[in-house]
Amino acid sequence: METRTIHKTEMIWQPACPTSHIPEDGGACVLLNGRQIAIFNFSRRGEWYATANECPHRQQMALSRGMIGSQGEEPKVACPFHKKTFSLKSGECLNDDGYKIATFPIKIVDNMVYIGV
Repeated sequence: METRTIHKTEMIWQPACPTSHIPEDGGACVLLNGRQIAIFNFSRRGEWYATANECPHRQQMALSRGMIGSQGEEPKVACPFHKKTFSLKSGECLNDDGYKIATFPIKIVDNMVYIGV
């Protein structure tokens, strides 16, 4: 269960929260190194994702409260305010080419969520 979009020579895994703090088929926000990170437990797919919490459309810190789902085989999150949808894998906006969100590597070890920075 690991999503990778950041390419670094040395990955540092930061503990974010226990898995029990993230709702099934939903998300929550954590503050990690001064940055809001949205963590998603896509339990229907058995996958975890981490993205920036800020929607670039209107610079609102809200993506962790968005609905997750799939567009074809692509896992996505929809901003709860204006419904811009973003790939949870690549961060690409799926309904407007002008926007993109940061995605982060994520792993689960002993019921703890770790984010790669």
